[in-house]
Amino acid sequence: MIRFAFAGRCSTEDLQDPEASRNWQLTRARALIEPAGGHIVTEYFDVGHSRSLPWQRRPRANELLQALRDPNRGFDAVVIGEPQRAFYGNQFGNTFPVFVHFRIPLWVPEVGGPIDPDNEAHDLVMSVFGGMSKGERNRIKIRVRTAMSSQVQLQGRYLGGRPPYGYRITDAGPHPNPAKAATGQRIHALQPDLVAAPFVQRIFAMYVDGMSDKAIAAQLTRDGIPCPSAHDPARNPHRAKTAWQQGTVRAILINPRYTGYEVWNKQRKEERLLDIDDVTLGHRTSMSHNPAEEWIRSNEPAHEAIISPDLFDTAQTVRRQRARNHGRQERAGKQGARPYALRGRVRCTVCGRKMQPATIRNRVYYRCEFKDQEAALYPGLAHPRTVYLREDVLCQALDPWIARAFAPERLTATIEALTHASATASAAETRTPEQAQARQAIKDCERRLDRYQAALEAGADPAVVTQWINEAQRDREAARKKVDALPAATRKKQSPLDAQQIREITERLGDIAQRIRVADTETKGPLYEALGITISYEHAKKTATVRSRPSSAYRQWLCPRGDLNPHAR
Repeated sequence: MIRFAFAGRCSTEDLQDPEASRNWQLTRARALIEPAGGHIVTEYFDVGHSRSLPWQRRPRANELLQALRDPNRGFDAVVIGEPQRAFYGNQFGNTFPVFVHFRIPLWVPEVGGPIDPDNEAHDLVMSVFGGMSKGERNRIKIRVRTAMSSQVQLQGRYLGGRPPYGYRITDAGPHPNPAKAATGQRIHALQPDLVAAPFVQRIFAMYVDGMSDKAIAAQLTRDGIPCPSAHDPARNPHRAKTAWQQGTVRAILINPRYTGYEVWNKQRKEERLLDIDDVTLGHRTSMSHNPAEEWIRSNEPAHEAIISPDLFDTAQTVRRQRARNHGRQERAGKQGARPYALRGRVRCTVCGRKMQPATIRNRVYYRCEFKDQEAALYPGLAHPRTVYLREDVLCQALDPWIARAFAPERLTATIEALTHASATASAAETRTPEQAQARQAIKDCERRLDRYQAALEAGADPAVVTQWINEAQRDREAARKKVDALPAATRKKQSPLDAQQIREITERLGDIAQRIRVADTETKGPLYEALGITISYEHAKKTATVRSRPSSAYRQWLCPRGDLNPHAR
């Protein structure tokens, strides 16, 4: 008696009943093994996972691969009822060697028994089925997308998904397919939401009157109008429900469905390699925005309009004009931008954010603004509306503090610290761009996991959220492996300054305090950067805490004349 493990898969993409799919695959498997005296003792059946995923990324298939390594696995062979369900593309060639390595026969109905690893015909048959599986998936995708495109364009059909803010879903009668109508399926349409639709009209009016996306969001929050996720929390369990966001307003302003026409294909699914160095891990599916010219619009109005086409076109014209003006201002700003010596180095201790530089009446300030919109996002945070810190007042205390470090009585301790920092930074390794990208991917995955956990606590569907969490964990693990596999790019070797060289440089510079005091902003900025200056400003006590952590090695560069720029005054 041969003990078998049954392997199968059913995807919800083709709307098959998982239990019916399992039963017919199991029936085919039993018909193959029972005449040979075999019986199934365990099952590894995946539900809801695409065939394009490799076995390592299908939960049950991966469990089977792990079970092959266990000498006490409890089965002697593996049987597959339908190879087109199990293998996709070249997955057979990447998976079957594992079975051969652990001497576990793999039975499939198409070869009438176990696959012979030395039989070229068997290998060819399985490769053909993998190609057929890939072709079948592509044909289904093309048919479905073509049908959906025609339904939207010719019939104005609402194809599902969350309704835009300002609309609600209403019943539109029985399904036009008689077979589906017989089972009680119905189609739906969009209908204006009497509560939210007036706010959509108000958003368009405010935008055309000159308000920005950010200003509109702040005004709606101040007026106590629930944001879309708060207005419909059941369909938005994964979103914050505290305040309007700038991106939300923008999404409303560029959505042509408010004119009464149905629109589809605004986004597309893109498959990107999970790891370019290991293509056997398969692809990761993500959503990407399509350009407006690729959107599919209905030929006739499909539902009641909230915004007139003229008002919508006016809003788009205003947006394009503002984008052009912003581009010109940005280019002009880059040409004559004012330097800020401490840009990015001052933080507000109340909220932890970087304070932004600004010039007010010819004085440079660093400020932290906390508007009503942000106050709604951080309830209970005692933050003044605006915190100001003058740059000249700060530098009057900072520059002497730096100069005192090179005073004769402190020079020895400073040289020791700089020598240590120089040697440490010289020996440190820098990250390659690929490593930096992989580390950022890890952070993104961790943020996704936090959001999914919050959605689970808010009452979202556990099955859906669990699938999101599993995918984020797989992405994070793949990114971690990539970080470990990539070699770090070491810096070009240069000899760091020793204590004697640092002492000679400081003596040549003369009065360091005077040089720092009279230096312009363009010169001070690189100095503060080299010294790793960071400042934490506590508004309540009117105190600034300064820290210096040099992050790069100190080296000596001589100008062509062999001096240290003595002509500078």
